[in-house]
Amino acid sequence: MSLIHQIALTLIPSVGPVNARKLISHFKDASNIFKAGSSALISETGMSAAMAAQICSSLPLQLAEEQLLLLNKYGCRPLFFTDPLYPKNLNQCHDAPLLLYSKGNAQLEQDRIISIVGSRKTTAYGLQSCAAIAEVLQDYDVMVVSGLAYGIDVCVHRECLRLNIPTVGVLGHGLDRIYPAVHRETAVEMLNCGGLLSEFPFKTSCRPENFPRRNRIIAGIAAVTIVVEAAEKGGALITADLANSYHRDVYAVPGRITDVGSAGCNYLIRTNQAILLQHTAEVMEAMGWNKVHKRQQEAQLAKENEKANQQKILLTAEQRAVFNALSEKGLQADQLSAALKLGAGALALTLLDLEMKGLICVKPGGLYQLLH
Repeated sequence: MSLIHQIALTLIPSVGPVNARKLISHFKDASNIFKAGSSALISETGMSAAMAAQICSSLPLQLAEEQLLLLNKYGCRPLFFTDPLYPKNLNQCHDAPLLLYSKGNAQLEQDRIISIVGSRKTTAYGLQSCAAIAEVLQDYDVMVVSGLAYGIDVCVHRECLRLNIPTVGVLGHGLDRIYPAVHRETAVEMLNCGGLLSEFPFKTSCRPENFPRRNRIIAGIAAVTIVVEAAEKGGALITADLANSYHRDVYAVPGRITDVGSAGCNYLIRTNQAILLQHTAEVMEAMGWNKVHKRQQEAQLAKENEKANQQKILLTAEQRAVFNALSEKGLQADQLSAALKLGAGALALTLLDLEMKGLICVKPGGLYQLLH
């Protein structure tokens, strides 16, 4: 499929992820949707004339070209829902995003993913609970997802970083910014031990209406969701409700009946919308996840290195030219373009391909380097 057409399809507000999947199922390829023409779109799919007109407009492709350039500028990777690296758990949800923007080294397609969410206004009990949960998780080769917000979210991310547990922040805005800005340092650390994820295009600012959409990703990407501390109303309860709607297990850390900050957790347990979390190891047992010993982790790393070596062999002539140009030292995109006489668009796609293969990375300042 053509990446630019995939991106363009996500930038048409009237289409949405559910309709887009139906269109791709019918036309087999995103590019065919844009080539079909207004009459075919209406007659073959029954869409409205207004939606067909939006698809046939030149604007979506123009916007997609801008996003493609920004992908390279910020060193991000696009994941269309047909991509084998797209999160498996999330792809099972009927309203999963068509396209995700990803940055970092997280293995998003893995099964062992846990979402941990909670209140922005946390207490010492909530922080202690996060630390205790993370201490157990470090032995189970899991990835932990949260929302990089104040309170429980950022505490979870920081505990995971402390214990070298891969952790991913799902954002309610584009990956060209970090909100809240005070969490930027944590976000940068996460790029080397997990990463950042968003369905929102670059230049999308943080708006209240974005957070329910963000929460459905947090709920859908995980096999199990844990609510650590939550009031009676708030995003954590929305995430728990979404996780239940996706038929995922939900656990909640109980609190004292006098604790307002735990009222939401107690409500979830009382109404059978969450299982009482007493020992984190019980969650692992219920999921059928065994501890992963260091020897197994080393074997997995060796397997991944072998896969990377195989990918080096399977390069196109254009990809190999760029790869070889980076052998000596890191270069910026404009330097590569001049040295190899490649246009900006073709180079952008080639760099994306190499990054998705895990062969190169982009450093601050747009410097592309080989990954050894």
